[in-house]
Amino acid sequence: MSSRKGQKGASKVVRQQLARERRRKRTLWVSAAAVAVLLIAGLIGWSVWSGQRSGDFTAPANTAEGGTGVVVGSGPVTVDIYEDFLCPVCHQFEQTSGATINQLIDEGKIRVVYHPVAFLNRFSTTEYSTRSSAASGCAADAGKYKEYATALFDKQPPEGSAGLSDDELIDIGAGVGLNRDSFGSCVRDGTFKPWTEHVTDQASRNNVNATPTIVVDGEQLGDRSPEGIRAAVEAAGK
Repeated sequence: MSSRKGQKGASKVVRQQLARERRRKRTLWVSAAAVAVLLIAGLIGWSVWSGQRSGDFTAPANTAEGGTGVVVGSGPVTVDIYEDFLCPVCHQFEQTSGATINQLIDEGKIRVVYHPVAFLNRFSTTEYSTRSSAASGCAADAGKYKEYATALFDKQPPEGSAGLSDDELIDIGAGVGLNRDSFGSCVRDGTFKPWTEHVTDQASRNNVNATPTIVVDGEQLGDRSPEGIRAAVEAAGK
């Protein structure tokens, strides 16, 4: 009798152990499934967010395909110019080679894509690089990017400062013939700040990390002098 009771007791213990093991396995499977669902949901959510972030901008009129730069001219050779309105070397480039760029545009030799990036926000207390780039987008939307960009460089503030105020940016626009009311609203509303972020992000993806960077038909230019630019354009046009 005691032997049978012992066997029954042992069987009961085994059944309980097996039941606990089945419950443990079910718990593990449920937990793994839950983690998988959360992971998939997270990946989907990140994908949607990323897509929205990269596409949630309005490009000004007169921009290149993809909205990564403002197009001026229609010549056979494409020149990409990456510039930051707070960059002193960009100002120097405008002073030394800006006239050559304008001549090549007027001669019908080049199509320039200007990329106003915001690399130097850290050198301004008001994110001047972003604000000035966005304001240049407002100017581009009204067909006066080049005139406005030249004026911005002429009045370039020093690095480390607050930069020009929105009122000053608007005054500069009015000075090159932009409508003060519509241009001013565009600047104050920050209409093209998301576009500036897009232009800057795309420049980084293109391995551009300094300004000014000049690219002639896909080849980065080392000699940014007027003679170097003309020689590169002539070589690319052959």
